[in-house]
Amino acid sequence: MADKRDYYEVLGITKQASADEIKSAYRKAAIKWHPDKWVDGTEQEKKTAEDKFKEASEAYSVLSDPDKRAKYDQFGFAGVDGAGGGFDFSQGFGNLNDILNNLFGGAFGGFGGFSGFGGFGGSGGSAQRTYRGRDIRTRVKLTLEEMARGAEKEVSIERNRPCPECGGKGTKNASDIKTCPTCKGSGQVQHVSNTLFGRTMTYTTCPQCNGEGKVVSNPCRHCGGTGLVRKRETVKVTIPAGVEDGMQLSIRSEGHSAPHNGTNGDLLVIVEAIEHQYLKRDGNNLYYTALISAMDAMLGTTISVPTLEGSESLKVDAGTQSGTIVRLRGKGMPSLNGYGKGDQYVKILVWMPRKLSRQEREKLEEMRSSNSFKPDLSREDKAWFEKEKNIF
Repeated sequence: MADKRDYYEVLGITKQASADEIKSAYRKAAIKWHPDKWVDGTEQEKKTAEDKFKEASEAYSVLSDPDKRAKYDQFGFAGVDGAGGGFDFSQGFGNLNDILNNLFGGAFGGFGGFSGFGGFGGSGGSAQRTYRGRDIRTRVKLTLEEMARGAEKEVSIERNRPCPECGGKGTKNASDIKTCPTCKGSGQVQHVSNTLFGRTMTYTTCPQCNGEGKVVSNPCRHCGGTGLVRKRETVKVTIPAGVEDGMQLSIRSEGHSAPHNGTNGDLLVIVEAIEHQYLKRDGNNLYYTALISAMDAMLGTTISVPTLEGSESLKVDAGTQSGTIVRLRGKGMPSLNGYGKGDQYVKILVWMPRKLSRQEREKLEEMRSSNSFKPDLSREDKAWFEKEKNIF
């Protein structure tokens, strides 16, 4: 997934985009990149259009579904792994007019009438700049039990927040905010130069307003005209059951505030697992190793096994071999999507004494010649032996 672009970036929208904005963005991408529009292009152009169309369709199939979108917002691609398959391209890309009719209610004309789709041409004024605050990354440590049941944690972060003195405007008086006289509100300045190849024009960020298009003549003393102040705050984070070590949760709009009361960034919480004293995790399954004596293995016993729900008694049959694995169904971790639970596996190791007293040795010597103490691979032990010898 490392080569995938963020779905919101693919469609050119923000994380706060409405359902209509998502449809509109996909409509624009579909019109631009549908392979039927590039039949006369070069092979490279055709390949680019095909890839862009597939990418936009996958992004739309996730973001247009409220459940998929919610999982994507919280867990990224891991939350919708395999879910971006709402469009099947195995039989081609379909007719663009049919695609748009199916998606947007059949209010479209013929396939060739792209000029009639309005709003996507090169004309018109520039859109007002929307500011977005930076994301904040932090970590939260969780026990295995918290990861299994879900938890609510509080994290302390330092972030930019709107200045309480000026309300985030950078000045107390709205009349003190003026259109930049240098760039006339565009945020850019034009440079014209004459070269041997003709007249060229370049654009750079306006040095007076730093690209904002507006200047403050009487900046707020509390924030220095930025409209932002630094604050340390506590945020409650809800951890869903089934998260794994290294997983990143996205808490929308809990990051830095943006200048000029723009859109807040997100708080990205990285899960860090605290090692359990007894249990090891692999996916949704848990593993525990129990050590028993040779006598308990020969005669049978009952042992206590730690699980996420407390200790559980496990009967060890007489004649249990070292390396035997017992499965406890449904005692593992829950799935992140809420369907089913993993298992817990208990591996039994038999401890053999290294030193014996004279009396103990004499008693064992008496039993050495007994058939009960000789390997018999003609019975059920044969399968166990064949499995264990393959370890090498």
